[in-house]
Amino acid sequence: MNREALAENLVVQARQWLGTPYMHQASVCGQGCDCLGLVRGVWRAIYGLEPARMPAYSHDWGEVSGDENLLGIAKLHMAEIAQSQAGAGDLLVFRWQSGFVAKHMGILTGTSRFVHSWERAGVSEVSLVPMWRKRIAAVFRFPLPLGEKT
Repeated sequence: MNREALAENLVVQARQWLGTPYMHQASVCGQGCDCLGLVRGVWRAIYGLEPARMPAYSHDWGEVSGDENLLGIAKLHMAEIAQSQAGAGDLLVFRWQSGFVAKHMGILTGTSRFVHSWERAGVSEVSLVPMWRKRIAAVFRFPLPLGEKT
């Protein structure tokens, strides 16, 4: 699988989750997930197993300590790229407000749309409007499956 095929597969897998209701800490397509659960489920569809077991986390995950838990996990398993290089299949990590820890994520489906799960709408595909763009904390690229070349 090359980079382009991986990106297409990531988008297909993310869209499989559309309509899944929001459920904190869940990761079951069609039944419930949060934003991290969506990404975990897409990861499993592509790679088989998750790279690490996720500990339980609260809604205020990282806020008290100021730890960038979500960014740290992404950096362990994915390559951080410049926002200007972002494309379909890449992971967006967001801050709800400037100066706050990053606590939300979604998968780009093109240059201006992404799939994410949030309490207000469950899993949906939305436009990457300025309100979302200004909240991007980092962009990550999923790795090629083991043994695959670019």
